[in-house]
Amino acid sequence: MSSLGFFGLGNWLTILPVILFVACFYFTLTFFEHLRKGDDRLAKQSKLTATICLALALLIPALYSLYISVQMMK
Repeated sequence: MSSLGFFGLGNWLTILPVILFVACFYFTLTFFEHLRKGDDRLAKQSKLTATICLALALLIPALYSLYISVQMMK
């Protein structure tokens, strides 16, 4: 893979967690809205989606950093 490919991938892996953090914040707000309205099914779905977005936003950069570290050690 060329260095331009790694640079492009690095940029996307910087932007993607930001998008996922925004989505996490959005679904957290909708969770509170559905909780206030008493809609348990939608509150549960919003909570699960917010949790998944947060987990991905934190794991993607960590796994990419681990991958780069392993590649540098070769």
